Amino acid sequence: MRITKKKHLEMKLQSIPPHPNPKVGLEQYSTPSVIASDLIWNAVSLGDIENRNVLDLGCGSGIFTIASSLMGANMACGVDVDEDSIRLAGETSQKLKLDNVNYILSDVCDFNCSFDADTVIQNPPFGSQRNAKHGEDLNFIKKAIDCSPEVLYSFHMASTEEFLINFYRENNLDITHIFRYSFPIPKIYEFHTKEKQNVNVIVFRALTDF
Repeated sequence: MRITKKKHLEMKLQSIPPHPNPKVGLEQYSTPSVIASDLIWNAVSLGDIENRNVLDLGCGSGIFTIASSLMGANMACGVDVDEDSIRLAGETSQKLKLDNVNYILSDVCDFNCSFDADTVIQNPPFGSQRNAKHGEDLNFIKKAIDCSPEVLYSFHMASTEEFLINFYRENNLDITHIFRYSFPIPKIYEFHTKEKQNVNVIVFRALTDF
C-alpha cells in the first residue's frame, strides 16, 4: 500500500530497531524516525527517490534504505562496515517484505561503487565524540562523488556549515537545500554523562557536476 502521509512513514520507520551493538569508534547513533521520515519526504517531493536508485552510505540499521524502498525507489542499497548492523537491516527488510533492497558489508571508503546510484544519502560519523575520527564526513563526500550520483544528501554538524559550503563548492557540488535538525544523542556509551543531548545538524542536498 502506497504511503501518502509523512506521519505514516514515520510510524513505519519506528519499527526499525536501533544499532544492536553500538560501537563508539564508529559513532553509531540511530537516526530518529521523525528526522528520517522528514528528510525522505522532502527528497520524494524533489524527485530524488521514486523510481530512482538510492545508495545509503553508512546505512547502520537501514533506516534510509528502508524508507527509500517504502517511498518507491527502484532499488535501494545500504553500505556499512558493521556486520551486526547489516545483518539487522537485512532482517528488518525481510520482515517488511521489501524485495528491492540489498546490503553490502564494506568500509565506505573501500566501497567500489558497484551500485548505479541516482541518489546518495549518507549520515557519516560527525566526529564530535571522544576518540572519534575527525574528517570522516569529508571522506564520505569524496566517496559519494566517486559513485557519480545526480544528487547527494549528507548529514553534518551544523557548526561546520561555513567550512563545508566551501568544501562542496571546491568539489563541484551545487548545494540547493539545507535541512536543519536537532539530533538527539542518547546515553549509550560509558563516557556519556547525560541521558540525552541534542546536537544541531544540517543536511545538504547537492547536485553533482561532473
